[in-house]
Amino acid sequence: MKMAKKCSVFMLCAAVSLSLAACGPKESSSAKSSSKGSELVVWEDKEKSIGIKAAVVAFEKEHDVKVKVVEKPYAKQIEDLRMDGPAGTGPDVLTMPGDQIGTAVTEGLLKELHVKKDVQSLYTDASIQSQMVDQKLYGLPKAVETTVLFYNKDLITEKELPKTLEEWYDYSKKTADGSKFGFLALFDQIYYAESVMSGYGGYIFGKAKDGSYNPSDIGINNEGAVKGAALIQKFYKDGLFPAGIIGEQGINVLESLFTEGKAAAIISGPWNVEAFSKAGINYGITKLPKLENGKNMSSFIGVKSYNVSAFTKNEELAQELAVFLANEKNSKTRYEETKEVPAVKSLANDPAIMKSEAARAVTEQSRFSEPTPNIPEMNEIWTPADSALQTVATGKADPKQALDQAAETAKGQIKAKHSGK
Repeated sequence: MKMAKKCSVFMLCAAVSLSLAACGPKESSSAKSSSKGSELVVWEDKEKSIGIKAAVVAFEKEHDVKVKVVEKPYAKQIEDLRMDGPAGTGPDVLTMPGDQIGTAVTEGLLKELHVKKDVQSLYTDASIQSQMVDQKLYGLPKAVETTVLFYNKDLITEKELPKTLEEWYDYSKKTADGSKFGFLALFDQIYYAESVMSGYGGYIFGKAKDGSYNPSDIGINNEGAVKGAALIQKFYKDGLFPAGIIGEQGINVLESLFTEGKAAAIISGPWNVEAFSKAGINYGITKLPKLENGKNMSSFIGVKSYNVSAFTKNEELAQELAVFLANEKNSKTRYEETKEVPAVKSLANDPAIMKSEAARAVTEQSRFSEPTPNIPEMNEIWTPADSALQTVATGKADPKQALDQAAETAKGQIKAKHSGK
């Protein structure tokens, strides 16, 4: 995931909870009886295990098993599974970013899940699609996130917020003086720049009729993508973005400018809610602005999921646990503890969740967004695209030249690394 690049959504319904308790692998009484005395290991995200504490206790009691929860950064769990899985020291259930699913499946690291359609239908279409590879299911969504707009209420009120990115450009022209800025974004990274480029018709991969990605159809350098990149370049060229937000340390500079009250608004994600709150910033959160063509800026939907390791010795029980952790009741409990927006459709209008400004913003922005492509070929897009956008940001290349080169590089890498599939 590019979650740092990062990487939906949501009234409790007793009938659904009851039917979920009876679905899928739980129907196997022989599996339930043979699970007695077993131990399962769950790799949960850092500082997020509190969200499944009650669910784990309930599962242990129901199945007479022990569940050990280990916290690991979720974007790194597949990396660890490559070593720990074959060694017999890995998890039975892990959590991971949706855009890593394709690579993990190709490497044989995940078990296919066999759950009924009524279980799959609990989740938003985008979130469940992120778990599909070749029409097979490899995980269940636990949470979703998108980029959103954070704004400093002490610098700009909600009523004053520009409606379009072009209006934000005009606002920044009036307010940016080299030490203070209007609107900022990490547009030298495709994770963020795609929000603009796709609004004008750019895309990462085209899609086949069945909805699957076509890695031979790359759209990061088409006419719309180039137009979006040209608009992005204006923010840098005209001094509205500081040079410090270009490159690896850009995210730290951008966040510091916002927490120091030197930027009126930035594009970031719900992962910064706690940090900005601790910094004492009087901030608001809303969806991303529109573009001049009337389309809303898009964003990648990052999906966190529960997945079953291919190396588990308790496949059926591990699947039951994944289904249980991701069900409606436990998804809401996890939200209450972690504030991660759940991917369960019925929770979309739950008052307890929608009272959160961040959750509302993510939910609304999700309407204009798509999952980060989960096919292995996506790994060949990030670096060339980021490199191209950095040359655009620094004025070393015009958008078409830079993006054409990025597309050619990506195509070459895809051919070299993935043509043998």
